[in-house]
Amino acid sequence: MEDMISIIIPAYKEPFLNKTIDSLLKNAVDEIEIIPVFDGWKLNEDLIVDDRVKPIYFKKQQGMRSAINGIKTATGKFIMKVDAHCAFAPGFDKVLTDSCKDNWLMIPMRYSLIENTWERNKRRLVVNYHYINFPMIVDYGLSIFPMNWTKMTLKRRDSKYNIDDTMTFQGSCWLANRQYFLDKIGLLNGSIDAYGQFGCEQLEIGLKYWLGGGEVKVNKNTWYAHLCKMKKHYAKNIFSRIYKKNIYTKKTRAWCTDHWLNNKEPNMIHDFSWLIEKFWQIPTWNDNWQEEYKKLEVYARKNKFM
Repeated sequence: MEDMISIIIPAYKEPFLNKTIDSLLKNAVDEIEIIPVFDGWKLNEDLIVDDRVKPIYFKKQQGMRSAINGIKTATGKFIMKVDAHCAFAPGFDKVLTDSCKDNWLMIPMRYSLIENTWERNKRRLVVNYHYINFPMIVDYGLSIFPMNWTKMTLKRRDSKYNIDDTMTFQGSCWLANRQYFLDKIGLLNGSIDAYGQFGCEQLEIGLKYWLGGGEVKVNKNTWYAHLCKMKKHYAKNIFSRIYKKNIYTKKTRAWCTDHWLNNKEPNMIHDFSWLIEKFWQIPTWNDNWQEEYKKLEVYARKNKFM
């Protein structure tokens, strides 16, 4: 069909993969294909059998970024990346594709997922907006992160904001026009001298959209629910820390921060300060942020934090 979505699911030791696939299959109203990418791992149970489920198997673990790059096998007009522990609203696919322009990346509103019932948790505040924090030294590396923008979520509850700009996104679910994504964003950079294989997905994609002429939107007309991995899961060995910190974390975080704040990305239409001005006022940022960042950068380089 014309508006088919190809759904990519990176997976490694994911106990709820079949539940996620089942939710996608039951709640889609138009044509979809689901591409679970097994990153050097196989399920302990049989994968759901359905003509729309088209798995990819890596013989060895290659990392989240390589798994997301399974979009190169996609055939739909749209691509959608989801985590392997999510549930979805009825008709989520049609709501998103009917309103997503070619140069938009779109995220549904995000609920917490109740593990025992596999339903959204309506008692917890939904998450609609995210911001990029002012650089901070974390785990001995100078880093920027996507953060929940709770005040913006509360401030923009009027229906006129049902489709709205968001500075960045969390990464567990997003949808985009496949051809625009491949032409303008491309496959994710997995070099150990850049982003590495395990993180900064939201920053690379979101900043390439905003600073390259595209836009990032939240669509509150539909939702998904995401299961947050907690310490109890790891203690009981329910989840593996697949995309955990690794020997490249410090290097890749610092590289990403330097790359974007110093405007080193090719084909930028806007510089990073344009994005700050667009979403001003942003938590953790102040009027003198450029001067403060330069001082922080000097300190970080001197002390080998980048």
